[in-house]
Amino acid sequence: MSQKYWDELYKKNETPWEKGEASPGLVDFLTAHPELSRGTVLVPGCGTGHDARVWAKFGFTVTGYDIAPSAVALAKEKTAAAFLTADFKLGDFLRDEPPQLFDWIFEHTCFCAIQPDERELYVAAVQRWLKPGGQYVAVNYLIPDTDGPPFGTTREEIVERFSPVFTLVEDWVPRSYENRTGLERMFWWKKG
Repeated sequence: MSQKYWDELYKKNETPWEKGEASPGLVDFLTAHPELSRGTVLVPGCGTGHDARVWAKFGFTVTGYDIAPSAVALAKEKTAAAFLTADFKLGDFLRDEPPQLFDWIFEHTCFCAIQPDERELYVAAVQRWLKPGGQYVAVNYLIPDTDGPPFGTTREEIVERFSPVFTLVEDWVPRSYENRTGLERMFWWKKG
């Protein structure tokens, strides 16, 4: 899907994925792990920045990244209004060269938003943007849909794609938005 496609959806306010709050699973993860070393976090497909703001609240240095100019503008506006600090950049996570490497990458249903034939690009991008030993935490949407976005995936596909280059620390069914209960799975990976 092109930059224009996503930007038009934000301009028309046709954003059913926009829930007005951060991923409940992310909030629970950060609350349950106060021992995590603080560092830099990249949130690809950050949308209006809810997840980026939660990382910032927990003391991380956050960069949100999105392909839609309207999403980036809204993320900046909402973050300033919340008196939080996070950087938001416009770009294509799948194809861009990282301006820096990150300690953490967090994504919430970004993987399911891209075309399935670009999933190898996605795995390569996560590897490219993370520091050695960096960690990747994802909330994946496990649905059967093939006519997305969102496009379905399975736990098996996720493990098959990421395990050649990442070590799975843990995976579980997180607390989710009401309409996604039981349809999401969280994965915590470590690079290298």
